Amino acid sequence: MRAIRLLTLLLALLMLGGCGYNQIQSKDEAVKAGWSEVLNQYQRRADLVPNLVNTVKGYAQHEESVFTQVTEARAKVGQINLTADDLSDESKMKAFQQAQGELSSALSRLMVVSENYPQLKADGLFQNLQAQLEGTENRVTVARNRYIGLIQDYNTYIRSFPTNLTAKMFGYKPKANFSVENEKQISTAPTVDFSKPAQPSQ
Repeated sequence: MRAIRLLTLLLALLMLGGCGYNQIQSKDEAVKAGWSEVLNQYQRRADLVPNLVNTVKGYAQHEESVFTQVTEARAKVGQINLTADDLSDESKMKAFQQAQGELSSALSRLMVVSENYPQLKADGLFQNLQAQLEGTENRVTVARNRYIGLIQDYNTYIRSFPTNLTAKMFGYKPKANFSVENEKQISTAPTVDFSKPAQPSQ
C-alpha cells in the first residue's frame, strides 16, 4: 500500500514537471522581479521631484500652476499601489499607467519652464537634478521594456497547450501589460535643450 502511494506521488511529480508547472513558477518569479524594478525606477523619479520643484521655484516663483500640477501628479502616483499580486488586474494597470503619464507630462512642462530662466539653466544644482531625471527616465524605459518582454513570455507560455491546462488548474492567469494608450507619452523622457535661446515669459 505504501509502495503504491509512493509510486502515485512519484508519477504526480513527474506529470507536474512535464506539464510546465515549474516553468510557470520560474516565469512568474521573473515577472515579479521585473515589476519590482519598474517600481524601483518610478520611485527614484518621484523622489527627485521635490528637489527639482524647489530648485525651479527659487528662480521662477511666478510659475505656481506648473508647480501645483507637478506636486499633484506626484501625489497621485503615490496613492496608486500596484503590487505584483495585482498584475492580473488590467484596470489597476491602466490607472497606474495613467498616473505615471500625468507625472511625465507635468515634469515635461516643468522642464519647459526652465527655458525662460537663463540663471536657472546655469545653476549647478538644477543641472545635476535635470541630469538625474533624464538618467532615471532612461532607466524607467529600460525597466519597462524588460517587463514587457517578461510579460509577453509569461502570457504566451501559460496560454499555450498543454501548459494552459496546468495554469488553469493552479489558478495562473495572464498578467496585464502596459497598453499602447499613452505609451509614447510615458516612455518619452523630458528634454531640455540648453542650446536654444531663452524665451521671454508670457
